[in-house]
Amino acid sequence: QVQLAESGGGLVQAGGSLRLSCAASGRSIIINRMGWFRQAPGKEREFVATVDWSDGSTDYADSVKGRFAISRDNTKKTVYLQMNSLNPEDTAVYYCNAGTAVNPIWTWGQGTQVTVSS
Repeated sequence: QVQLAESGGGLVQAGGSLRLSCAASGRSIIINRMGWFRQAPGKEREFVATVDWSDGSTDYADSVKGRFAISRDNTKKTVYLQMNSLNPEDTAVYYCNAGTAVNPIWTWGQGTQVTVSS
């Protein structure tokens, strides 16, 4: 059983920055890729960014390219999301997981709320 613990969210003004963290814990965790996802009120959970655990290659949703940066710490089994130039459309609960938004590998954690005021 893998537990995911997201942190780092908060309230920020448009144009501001936040850094999210997500630690994975549990026995014998094997990670190929981990990603960030988000769910805004009344909307489906969507993909934000993903990172390959071996070579660090990344992929981003078009809506965050150039503003967000995903990274990982293999020894800590932690993935980060640096979010810059935030805008109100980024307001959502942010989650981490492996897999996809509709087919996650692990049980979703509590997520961390990001609220961007205009």
